[in-house]
Amino acid sequence: MKKTFKHWSVAFTLLTIILPNFEILAQKTPAKKPNIIIIMADDLGYSDIGCFGGEINTPNIDRLAKNGLRMTNFYNNARCCPTRASLLTGQYAHKVGLSINGNALTKNGATIAEILKENGYQTGMVGKWHLSDDITKPSNPEQLKWLSHQAYPNDNFASVESYPINRGFQKHYGIIWGVIDYFDPFSLVDGEKNVQEVPKDYYITEAINQKSVEYIQEFSKKKDPYFMYVAHTAPHWPLHARPEDIAKYKGKYDMGWDELRKQRYARMVKLGLINPKFTKLIDVDGRNPKWEKLTAQEKEFHANKMATHAAMIEKVDTGVGQILAELERTHTLDNTLIFFLADNGASPEIPTNPGYDRPGNTRAGIPMKYDKELSPNEIGSEISYTGIGSNWANAANTPYRFWKLESFEGGIHTPMIVHWAGLKTAKGSKAPALAHVFDILPTILDITQTPYPASYKGNALTPLDGKSFLPVLQGKTQKGREDIFFEHESGKAYIKGDWKLVQKTRTNQWELYNLSADRNETENLAQKDPSKTAEMQKAWEGWYSSLKPYIKPRPGSGPR
Repeated sequence: MKKTFKHWSVAFTLLTIILPNFEILAQKTPAKKPNIIIIMADDLGYSDIGCFGGEINTPNIDRLAKNGLRMTNFYNNARCCPTRASLLTGQYAHKVGLSINGNALTKNGATIAEILKENGYQTGMVGKWHLSDDITKPSNPEQLKWLSHQAYPNDNFASVESYPINRGFQKHYGIIWGVIDYFDPFSLVDGEKNVQEVPKDYYITEAINQKSVEYIQEFSKKKDPYFMYVAHTAPHWPLHARPEDIAKYKGKYDMGWDELRKQRYARMVKLGLINPKFTKLIDVDGRNPKWEKLTAQEKEFHANKMATHAAMIEKVDTGVGQILAELERTHTLDNTLIFFLADNGASPEIPTNPGYDRPGNTRAGIPMKYDKELSPNEIGSEISYTGIGSNWANAANTPYRFWKLESFEGGIHTPMIVHWAGLKTAKGSKAPALAHVFDILPTILDITQTPYPASYKGNALTPLDGKSFLPVLQGKTQKGREDIFFEHESGKAYIKGDWKLVQKTRTNQWELYNLSADRNETENLAQKDPSKTAEMQKAWEGWYSSLKPYIKPRPGSGPR
């Protein structure tokens, strides 16, 4: 009995020493930093995915939304390159070399990968880069040979120092350029090495999915957290998908683009994504005639385009499911922060001829067919080189107007999902906070308690334009940033609070909208409120003037 009492006495003494210091000890033990995965789709329509009102089968992306947070007032830069530049650097694209497509990311902006790698993270990227100074051949015939893998197999696709592997990513598998044959992609690299041949059954979305899982498996073997950027090429044109995937959507779009818009709008109202009082259903603002005026063959032709678009998106969703399965297998899902978004709205583009980044033949020498040369059943095959066009793009961006390139809501408004165990918002909730792709980097730095450096590898860094939205993720506020400026290829906009000033590309006419009462920009108030128009125009001009020292236009026309 005395021995037992002695043991209890010793234990009690130890507890009196340890307990008062337990809080101090806990504070000194750093919390494990989360893994971070950014998944970006390319030319995805605002309402394409199920959790944003679409009919496309996206159960895995929908799962992210069901257990995470949808940010319903999130913006991009209307086009591939500038959005990716802002995403990775936290700055306006103009400041880091991307005032126009086809330039390389400059060194006055450090990428998320560069900053996190310096702070203990493993880093990897899979997919589309599109932030390098594209190198072209001196003549169009030589360029077309190169695009079709018939010449220059060892030539670099851009300056190698601008490749992802030299911008902070320890691993990269994907394409350097922006437009590719999905079955046999141009500019495919593994690190700095050209991938000269792919298997006969290759499809790039599946390869991106597979590599993403492989990287997670490799990174998970180490204790260090990782950052992974999964940049899909889908559903950017050309419309390429496997026949069995297209078959799932055969006949689904026979109702046409006007009816599709109505159905998506109704679902978005039911999901609470839009308020019909402030977001009216508008007609498709496209360049084709009304659906009912098309011939039966024309309807089949266009319906097959949208079916292929849907098939491409479903394959992206399959990859999200594979990533989630691997995170669950490695018991790391709860410690992984996942963002899902798009680089711009759905695209109205329909390529009509080979050149620059569009091949004329397959590797085997079979001629590509561009749009009107195609029969309905050829759409989606490797020889098919076309896009969905403006009417489907406008429907894909329901309820908003216009599409990729434009600074109207259909071009710059992206679906955005955040999935993370650290969220303090209710599962499946929606946040109306105003935010932009350049806010992602400061948010990541905030979450990981990583300082933004004044310089990186001897290069002074320009200040961040982004603002952390961690308080939104923590449920502390529904309010985001105050304003955002936009400019790309003469498309312009300025959002401040409820007001938006916008100018369509190739025009010089400003339009003014009150987004709180007119979310999809149907009532132009510029003439009714000239003072507000002038005030916002002055602010936009001041902002753009401040960027002029950074703007170095690329000669010639830029890539898609």
